[in-house]
Amino acid sequence: MGTFEEPMLSYIPSKIDPAATLGLIQSNKANYQHFKAIKDITSFTDEKIAGWLDISVKTYRTYTKPGAQIKDSIKEHALIILSLIRHGAEVFGSIKNFLQWLEGDNFYFDKKAPITFMNTGSGMKFIDDRLTGMEYGDNA
Repeated sequence: MGTFEEPMLSYIPSKIDPAATLGLIQSNKANYQHFKAIKDITSFTDEKIAGWLDISVKTYRTYTKPGAQIKDSIKEHALIILSLIRHGAEVFGSIKNFLQWLEGDNFYFDKKAPITFMNTGSGMKFIDDRLTGMEYGDNA
């Protein structure tokens, strides 16, 4: 599993931050590398990641190549996924531990795995809020 020590990911916010995300999109810093990073960091399938982004697998694969023309709304979703992964890794001590939590059934998510909520902005915000709660002593 990768880490966020890589220079390209060092500026990804460690919590969902709309202003920072918008700034990255507007400054054209969000690009194909972020789409590739999601897979490199998590090892999830192209199908799963494409599902979160609400795009086809073929489109996702295109977005992982240099020069890809990517809609801002899809860039936003990818950046939020990376922020969420970074926040989760900080809370759980590693990306691996966070991904295990993400895939496990959870009381706060109606006894579903939090990962099932990754396909919407509000779902990812809810996951991020739970992570923040855990930082402050709330059980997960």
